[in-house]
Amino acid sequence: MAPPGTAATGPKLSEDDVQRMRFRKALARKKRRDREAEGEIKELNITAMMDLMTIILVFLIKSFSASSITVTASEDVRPPLSTARKTPKDTVAITVTPKSILVGDKRKVELAGGAVPPGELQGKLVLALDAALKKEVEKLKYIAERGGTPFEGEVSIIGDRRVSYDLLSSVLYTAGQNELDKFRFIILQKNPD
Repeated sequence: MAPPGTAATGPKLSEDDVQRMRFRKALARKKRRDREAEGEIKELNITAMMDLMTIILVFLIKSFSASSITVTASEDVRPPLSTARKTPKDTVAITVTPKSILVGDKRKVELAGGAVPPGELQGKLVLALDAALKKEVEKLKYIAERGGTPFEGEVSIIGDRRVSYDLLSSVLYTAGQNELDKFRFIILQKNPD
């Protein structure tokens, strides 16, 4: 392309016209560079960043709480080993050790020699455990009525491998009398070697 004013067919441009054209081209280049530079982040907007962090925090809390069950670690409890791969659900948890029975993390029954004391039993019903489970079931039903998770009657049994069958059957009978008739036994996962 020939420089302005030198084309054989075009009119001859004065020096002022050439200067104006160069100025317009330089101005257009500067505007284009400015537009491209506007896309770069020169400072951080802290409000937007805090909103993003809050959303991530809520997501992580929800995913963490939905993925596991809390098991109170204790020297008294040694659950059996298994290679099962199912994820435990968040349900009412009954822990049975050779020394006591807990609902959640609260001790409800003290055991004598690995058995429920005779004054705490009515047939196969464990009285203190029965009272604690009634409260838990009422609470779960209240939550379900208010639009929370539906009441499914599930209970997780965290039993020590040394617990007798009679004690375990009394705990299961008591849970069943309180509409907790779907049992889940919590075990430690064993790596298949």
